Amino acid sequence: MEISPLQAARKAYSPKLPAALRNGASVNVIKGNPLPAFADTEKIAALFPTTSNMPDLTFAAGNGEKLANPINVGVILSGGQAPGGHNVIAGIYDGIKSLNPASKLYGFKGGPSGLVDNEYVEITDDFMDAYRNTGGFDMIGSGRTKLELPEQFDKGAINAQALGISAIVIIGGDDSNTNACLLAEYYKAKNVPIQVVGCPKTIDGDLKNSFIETSFGFDTASKVYSEVIGNIARDANSAKKYWHFIKLMGRSASHITLECVLKTHVNLALISEEVEAKKQTLSEIVDNIAKMVAARSANGENFGVLLIPEGLIEFIPEMKILIAELNDALAKNAEEFAKIVDNADKLAFVTGLLSPASAAVFSSLPDVMRLQLSMDRDPHGNVQVSQIETEKLLAELVKKRLAEMKKAGEFKGKFSALTHFFGYEGRCSAPSNFDADYCYALGYNAAAIIGSGATAYMSYVSGLTKPAADWKAGAVPLTAMMNVERRHGADKPVIRKALVELDGKPFKAYAAVREEWAVKTSFVYPGPIQYFGPAEVCDITTETLRIEHE
Repeated sequence: MEISPLQAARKAYSPKLPAALRNGASVNVIKGNPLPAFADTEKIAALFPTTSNMPDLTFAAGNGEKLANPINVGVILSGGQAPGGHNVIAGIYDGIKSLNPASKLYGFKGGPSGLVDNEYVEITDDFMDAYRNTGGFDMIGSGRTKLELPEQFDKGAINAQALGISAIVIIGGDDSNTNACLLAEYYKAKNVPIQVVGCPKTIDGDLKNSFIETSFGFDTASKVYSEVIGNIARDANSAKKYWHFIKLMGRSASHITLECVLKTHVNLALISEEVEAKKQTLSEIVDNIAKMVAARSANGENFGVLLIPEGLIEFIPEMKILIAELNDALAKNAEEFAKIVDNADKLAFVTGLLSPASAAVFSSLPDVMRLQLSMDRDPHGNVQVSQIETEKLLAELVKKRLAEMKKAGEFKGKFSALTHFFGYEGRCSAPSNFDADYCYALGYNAAAIIGSGATAYMSYVSGLTKPAADWKAGAVPLTAMMNVERRHGADKPVIRKALVELDGKPFKAYAAVREEWAVKTSFVYPGPIQYFGPAEVCDITTETLRIEHE
């Protein structure tokens, strides 16, 4: 297969490892104190009796001693793509080979369903080498099947044991690693000799805590988005006639949006968590943007850039209530709604199903948005929030508000908006040097966890603002990151999502300068990811991590 010159050069890159893993995955293990669940400790302990309250593990370099017997390991990519996934697999591969050269790695194809359906491929030297330092998950594919039922666990055990697999590594986000915890508990409780280890993946950056400083892929994805945002900002500053409304990935948390504004210094970044905390209405958000546009126009600058997190719409209180009412009303009246042909009649029918407050909000929206909210449903009948074009909604409402301000003599400038959504563009980029190193270390560290005999742990590498040689390696119990949440009418144990903390250093750093950036053109142009050159250019991590560790 033909490859690009950059692909060829990246194949030659050798990821850096923490000192604890320099002599191979046979490490000295230092046990910490038992760690209870993040919250709801008694409920989690009852749900996970054999894997709760385990100690955290810290690794120190071993003497390179080999295991007497080879180990066979299965690996699963779960959920959406994130740059660096292939390097996690490479780290696992090299790590288990360091324990015993005869060890084997099997990749279950298409995500967790591959384990249940027995779809797999043995990963060999040549096969692995073709994917080192590459983006995407195309090596074995991914999927969103949930591993949560006993029959799935049993089928997985039969399939794994037929291959001699004694350990499974699940590479995924909070939901995927919640399922890894369920799987580990089931196997340990039933004395099934299969270890389960997790690795933290998600470009959204919402899998983080005191052990997991960042999930892999966040560094690369935010740099890819920031490059394009910087390009657009440069264009806006050149043409001086457009306002760019840019929606970014991040349904549950606004980490990407916050990171990108810290990198690019564009005029405004809406942070969903702040909108919810302040109970800001859609009208208030639109008014604030319109006032910013008017203030810049008064300075002769009829252009600008603002960032919008993908999940913003669900954090606006009245929109959250509206969406909940729509989900309920349309589920109960699906057959009657489906019979209506005319769009105007559809909208009238839906409006009649809503409470007076939600009907007023619904009626204030453009017809296109109202139809989207009414008709685009997922298989469960819920609004597909990720497909709501919030950037277009805000641009349209700001245009309408500015027209009102112009009539009142409060705005004398010009307003022309362009909208963008940056999503999949950032998920499969060739990983940055940071993510190439971090992912390889996470995978190699997972092999060390397997070699130690531990199960129900997540691989972690910390101290990430330091050179890779100074990173710390270890393992945190999966149950230590869990709490109980109400989902679909039932209590569910889940790994807690980490939202943007409004009292955290990164948000405070932005809050301190955003009034200036809103009015003054202060754009920074990050440019593309640099793979070759001095460490201060190529190995830098995110602004979020830098500020958190200052």
